[in-house]
Amino acid sequence: MAEGLRRDDGQAEMLFNRLAKRRRHLAKWARRTGVEAYRLYDRDIPEVPLVLDWYGVGEEAAIAGALYTRPYEKDAHEERLWLERMRNAVSRSLGIGGERIFIKMRERQRPGGAGGAGPPQYHKLAAARFDMVVRENGYSLRVNLSDYIDTGLFLDLRKLRAAVLRESSGKRVLNLFCYTGAFSVAAACGGAARVDSVDLSNAYLARARDNCALNGVAARCAFIREDVVRFLRQAERAGARYDMVILDPPVFSRSKKMEGVLDLRRDCAGLLDGCLAVLGKGGVLYFSAKARGFALDDAAFGAAHPGVSLADITEAIRDEDFAGRRMPATYLIRV
Repeated sequence: MAEGLRRDDGQAEMLFNRLAKRRRHLAKWARRTGVEAYRLYDRDIPEVPLVLDWYGVGEEAAIAGALYTRPYEKDAHEERLWLERMRNAVSRSLGIGGERIFIKMRERQRPGGAGGAGPPQYHKLAAARFDMVVRENGYSLRVNLSDYIDTGLFLDLRKLRAAVLRESSGKRVLNLFCYTGAFSVAAACGGAARVDSVDLSNAYLARARDNCALNGVAARCAFIREDVVRFLRQAERAGARYDMVILDPPVFSRSKKMEGVLDLRRDCAGLLDGCLAVLGKGGVLYFSAKARGFALDDAAFGAAHPGVSLADITEAIRDEDFAGRRMPATYLIRV
């Protein structure tokens, strides 16, 4: 037991020092760029497989994160004690009270793991409802730090949202798998003529609607509860055309309301075909894939879609807090 305590204390001290170093490095960048939510720590120390994100400014700051399954047998009680030591190290290093630090348990997604209510990261874990509003790219987004694995804001796509903000003026924009509507907010705040947001979840559509209302742009936004595959098929038949489509799908998704089970690797080609079918001449499709190791085959894509350009922009959207870290494969497709 004494040896285990010494080991845990040593890991807590390593985490304390690493967080202090990262915070010193990123705080100036965040203030300079107006970023209020960023990745602070991502399994930097193998023995401490936490992901920790910073939200807010000053005394209102908070930490949200997750513990990935540690790769050895352990007693559940000992694991809770270990996590409490790490939480205390986070609090001491960053000067944030424990009541503003939220760390959940996360496991890698697997096919069929969604149960019947969407991907695991979207499952509700609690009802504490610790909400806050953070600024990014000049607009505001409401996040929930306490109740889900994910807070409602994917930090690694911040610069992609900035691109949407810059390029959406006067355009008809379609945001598929819209989740909490961050891309919808970016498009509408960028001056989009209309933004259609599609998701199967009433809860996420409500959060997307709230985010758009928060920024005073809800009047130009529509929120559509529908299976994305079915929506694309119906939109093509109706002759709908968009100037910009944003496709940021989950890796796996299962729901009684959708047609079958979505598997991104298996269904990617069909999703892209559906998006291209509703994209007007000169339009752009932003596609981001969170599946580990995912990559589009340039030659196969070109053969299937002659005259359509494909560019890998993964590195172009990497921001300071994700330097050296894994990014979702992201593509810009032009017709």
